[in-house]
Amino acid sequence: MKAKNGFNLRSICGEQIIVAEGLQNIDFSNIISMNESSAYLWRNIQNRDSFTPEDLCSLLTEEYEVDEETALRDAREIAQQWIEAGIVEN
Repeated sequence: MKAKNGFNLRSICGEQIIVAEGLQNIDFSNIISMNESSAYLWRNIQNRDSFTPEDLCSLLTEEYEVDEETALRDAREIAQQWIEAGIVEN
């Protein structure tokens, strides 16, 4: 997977929001709010050439006190949500 260009994390009124920037994203009308952990993941994968749910799992276990099984389940879920939201591509 890879984060699509032009989707950037911004802090707006204390909320972490994905903002679509650039002409290629002019038709994007979704607002994507991120909690602390999903914003942490986004910051860490946004400029990578690619990432996998396993990469997200590693980031979660490094930053938070969470077991690997739970982290991998959560990582797969957030990756799927990002695909459905159109902010990452397979």
